[in-house]
Amino acid sequence: MGVAEEGRSALDSAAEFLHFLRLTEVAGVQEEPWVGWKRQDGGFPPRFCCLGIAAAQGGRGGAMKPPKKKPKGLEVEDPLCCCEYLDRTGERSHLAACLCNCEDLDECSERWLTCRPLPPGILERIADTFTDRFRFPWLRGAVKIDISLLPPIILLPVFLHIAALHLLLAVVILISLPVLVLWYYYLTHRKKGRTLFFLSLGLFSLGYMYFVFLQEVVPQGHVEHSQVMLLTCGLILMLVALSQAKRDPGYLCCQMSSDKALCQDNSNIVPSWNGLGNANGLYRAALSGVATNSHTESQLKKEAGGGMEDWCPKCRLVRPARAGHCRICGRCVKRLDHHCVWINSCVGEHNHQAFILALSLFLLTSLYGISLTLDTICKGKATVKALFYCPGVYADYSSALSFTCVWYCTIVTSGMGYVLLIQLLNISYNVTEREARIALRDSSGRRLFCGMAVDTGQYNRGFLRNWIQFITLGSSTPQHSTEAIV
Repeated sequence: MGVAEEGRSALDSAAEFLHFLRLTEVAGVQEEPWVGWKRQDGGFPPRFCCLGIAAAQGGRGGAMKPPKKKPKGLEVEDPLCCCEYLDRTGERSHLAACLCNCEDLDECSERWLTCRPLPPGILERIADTFTDRFRFPWLRGAVKIDISLLPPIILLPVFLHIAALHLLLAVVILISLPVLVLWYYYLTHRKKGRTLFFLSLGLFSLGYMYFVFLQEVVPQGHVEHSQVMLLTCGLILMLVALSQAKRDPGYLCCQMSSDKALCQDNSNIVPSWNGLGNANGLYRAALSGVATNSHTESQLKKEAGGGMEDWCPKCRLVRPARAGHCRICGRCVKRLDHHCVWINSCVGEHNHQAFILALSLFLLTSLYGISLTLDTICKGKATVKALFYCPGVYADYSSALSFTCVWYCTIVTSGMGYVLLIQLLNISYNVTEREARIALRDSSGRRLFCGMAVDTGQYNRGFLRNWIQFITLGSSTPQHSTEAIV
């Protein structure tokens, strides 16, 4: 009886070792599998060497050969063609099979036809599947296209062409468009999600307005070539400023190493422990191989509470003065002003100047284009008067389309002009949008200019000094040396 139990135990040990071999081969362990087994269990069980190794070799004699070493990282058997891609589950798929395996869509259609309620979450799964399969053929695999890019490209020309058919249609559409844009803005803002809709709307609006200007206004012969060149240069300069505004706004980040639990951001400046604010923050993260030091974290929180820096529990870093956490980007930004949906990025210390420059160039270029267009289609009338009274403009479709685009540009320019005015007032009082919002919430600031500006009094040093500080944003600041915290 004892021999039988010992034999079954040996067989069980051999089966366990075979299972361990399979796991190590799948995982691609870079050393002999029995070494890991010994370290884990402290040696082989009784009679394991003879039974387990013999079973692993399939009954053949000789020494057991270790599995072949596999290179680290994912291996792709064959390169992807232009129409293939890896879906969200990691499986290889093809654009021609985009309508296959649509069980959720079939179930949704069947329940809708039979008037049965839909199961929870099925519409979200259908939307996720659709966005994952909506791709464009490209080199080395199909590229995923963001769905939010398409509505402005498709709907804006359609709406403007319909509005050019009649004055009443123009009034309805030009009122509905801003309402729809604001509704979508509050919808995405409430969900705290990033979207390319507004960036696509802004860029496509610029391109389409410029196309209509060249196609409908310039051929009438009232616009000189020098004026076209001036308008084109303004548009190019505005796009260059916009590209600069989309750069890094001043994210507080770090490059973690295996032996450091605390590190500083890319500019290698550490905030001093005497409570003085500077342009950087300390980062605290718990990664694989990096142990969390609760004592150091509590020390950081204590120091943050006593100075101008404050602790961010989401990014786990000590933020410098005037830095803030963007809930949409999910990161902390130096001198955070706000998250701008029109550039799909935050406005912070590094790109605030480019943001103001892009707004100013857009305002000037748009006003100049509106003036040239109205002088062409409403001859002999002043620009402001022609905007509200231009008889006979809807008698010709080309003039009606140009006039509709002028009103669309006027609405967009008015909104951007209001944003620029708020920004200029905030700069004059040395306050950011985030600081103004917090001051109003805590009733610690006073409203100025009918509520358009808020003076917190914390950083206001006078009009001239405030503007000098804004112009010199991002310049080098004196470094404060501190001891490395481990």
